[in-house]
Amino acid sequence: MRGAAAAGATGIAWGWYEAGWVRLRTIELPLEGLRAEVRVMHLSDFHLGLPSRGRRAVERAIEWTAERDPDLVCVTGDLVSRPRGETVLRRLLERLGPKTYVVLGNHDVEHSRDPFSRAAGLTDLTPAHLLVDESASVDVRGQRVQLVGVDPRTYRRWQSRPSRLVDDAADVRILLCHFPLVLDRLADAAFDLVLAGHMHDGQISVPLPRDKLRLAHPRTRYTVGLYTRGRTVMHVSPGLGTTFVPFRFYARPEATELVLQPTR
Repeated sequence: MRGAAAAGATGIAWGWYEAGWVRLRTIELPLEGLRAEVRVMHLSDFHLGLPSRGRRAVERAIEWTAERDPDLVCVTGDLVSRPRGETVLRRLLERLGPKTYVVLGNHDVEHSRDPFSRAAGLTDLTPAHLLVDESASVDVRGQRVQLVGVDPRTYRRWQSRPSRLVDDAADVRILLCHFPLVLDRLADAAFDLVLAGHMHDGQISVPLPRDKLRLAHPRTRYTVGLYTRGRTVMHVSPGLGTTFVPFRFYARPEATELVLQPTR
């Protein structure tokens, strides 16, 4: 009994620690249409407002982002899990500034199985740009980059049509959506890059010889990292915060710097 109790306590302590053990990963990604490099910091799933070391992970990720000064910052939803997280969120977005583009996630609009989660009713997130089934274009080194954001409410009702917002004149088109399965709904080549979150890389996972068992999503097709469908590449972020329980096992939080490069 004492051994089991000690093992349980050790597991809880590790899960609490790993929830704040954030890492910075850089991925080089060639994209057609680019003439010069574009650096994008992809952040997701802050889940601010509940007790968790995920807040430490978020704050460290924001520090890294500010230090690296990327061309664009993209945040793919689940910003807060309780309204009290909004104050911290706005302070962090203020630090990132107007080159930041954000979409909401299911927790932000209270579509969640988490009994502890409550929506904050987020609307204007100035100086960041909140994209609610709308688009924005920005010039990066003489290149036109279009960003399109999917709203989780219309997505869940199958009413979102991001392909209708496509700007054919853009050099690169980036879609922000909280849900990775959006990739299966897109016309081929409508977007060059899709950024998503939601999965937390399983958050609670069991290591296997060649992969791991993600207990929250054991059969999900898109879990973490890069996926390709036709001419579209998608990056699924492991996220930064936690939900349901304030722990992570074998699923470290991550801030991801995507270095978009011209194809050779």
